[in-house]
Amino acid sequence: MPSSDKVRWGILSPGRIASRLLQDAGRATNFTVVAAGSRSIDRAQEFAAKFGLARAYGSYDELLADREVDAVYVGGPNSLHHPMTMLALSAGKHVLCEKPYSRHPAQVTEAFDAADAAGLLVMEAFMWRHTPQTRRFVELLPEVGEVRSIRSTFGFVMESTTDVRLDPAMDGGCLSDVGCYPISGSRLVAGTEPVRVFGEQVLGPSGVDIQFSGMLRFPTGVVAEIVAGFTSDQRSLEVVGANGTLLSRDPWQGEFGGIELNGKPELVPDVDAYRLEMENLSDAILGRAKPLLGRADALGQARVIDALLRSAASGEAVSIAS
Repeated sequence: MPSSDKVRWGILSPGRIASRLLQDAGRATNFTVVAAGSRSIDRAQEFAAKFGLARAYGSYDELLADREVDAVYVGGPNSLHHPMTMLALSAGKHVLCEKPYSRHPAQVTEAFDAADAAGLLVMEAFMWRHTPQTRRFVELLPEVGEVRSIRSTFGFVMESTTDVRLDPAMDGGCLSDVGCYPISGSRLVAGTEPVRVFGEQVLGPSGVDIQFSGMLRFPTGVVAEIVAGFTSDQRSLEVVGANGTLLSRDPWQGEFGGIELNGKPELVPDVDAYRLEMENLSDAILGRAKPLLGRADALGQARVIDALLRSAASGEAVSIAS
């Protein structure tokens, strides 16, 4: 438990998302960010200076040894999320890990088992789940009646040819990077886990998926269609029900507009999602709340990502055991 009424955070692997994470952190009342750790001391010092952090470390181990750090944010390439989380847990730190935690369900189980044994918390960083827009979207779901289908998209144009998200050794690919959001949205709307999935992918020169389309069948009979890619800009979550349609034009980042119920727009207050997720986990660490996302959600995500990738590789539908 933190020694004060604020959780003291450290940033492991400061980068693009970590920078975004801290843009509104100064307004938080239940946490403060005190340190950054990188494999490069120059990078750590530059990041610390930019955001006014007290300490910078030239290795992850140094930051994890800091007794005045209660929790860490784990960024970096997908393939490092699990090993860095396990290092942090072994050092006695709570962990907010960037999405996707892993495409391997066994790794999710290992991390949450380790956290439970140590009395620590782990949360996968799906910031969109913490927003007022997502909360309002869920509140409006009953208005469309029985859900018939779900459609969701997330993509952007990847201009770099050397981006780490294109590296197969780092678990790159568009499904893991942006497709995990439509998976998360479909699972939230359905209120249950899919029992079978089918995936189709287009591979880029590096061998990772740069376009991905998937179908998720839920036990209720609802089928969700997801589209992800590094080739076009697209962000949406649409629910078709017996009584109407509910649409969010940008549920993941909140930049393209608000919610539409049967074509009627509704604007929702814009609150920084990254601050909200850190506040939620900080409250949980302080014993004031529960983490919004826990083991079950992270495990559900990993199972679907893994099944979709196996389906796309084999050309066959893949069943998901409960």
